[in-house]
Amino acid sequence: MNEVGEHRGIACIGWGSLIWRQESLPLRSAWFGGGPELPVEFARQSRNKSVTLVICPGRSLVPTRWAILDVPDIQAAKNALAAREWNRALEYPKWVQDNIGYWDRTTGAKHGMEADIVTAWASAQGLAGVVWTNLPCNINGVNGSMPSEDDVLELLRTLEGKHRHLAEEYVRNAPREVDTPYRRRIAREFGWE
Repeated sequence: MNEVGEHRGIACIGWGSLIWRQESLPLRSAWFGGGPELPVEFARQSRNKSVTLVICPGRSLVPTRWAILDVPDIQAAKNALAAREWNRALEYPKWVQDNIGYWDRTTGAKHGMEADIVTAWASAQGLAGVVWTNLPCNINGVNGSMPSEDDVLELLRTLEGKHRHLAEEYVRNAPREVDTPYRRRIAREFGWE
């Protein structure tokens, strides 16, 4: 808490493209290191065909980053992150409900993969709340199924032109501290470091 006893605001946790491409996400601070360690891996095929980082319970823990959002409450934070993740998200409240993790200090409500880890971290930081992307693993349209390293590499091998460029950009721009087994294999196979 700060000197007047108020909580520090609502944070957003990031480990992938949020760090270098905030787009519409209303940040009040820079990105800080020292976010909660989470089991993140390259295990989701995005709309642009890139393979992106998502929470994968049971995988190795990696450091994350965090920033304070310029929002009045947890619902605004959830909506802001949802809109950043998908420009049509707010048209689909169930999408927001399912795919945005959160913890609200005021109500104690929490939702999302690894919510207990994030909640403990956010509480220790004196935050009023926190949001994070809660998208499931998804390769070749199979939601929730953890792909193997070989599945991910095979998908990356099939990409051409713009899609391949975007996939390479994502891997290269992901924060260095997000050093996962799949990332190391991608670096060996493709030279994307």
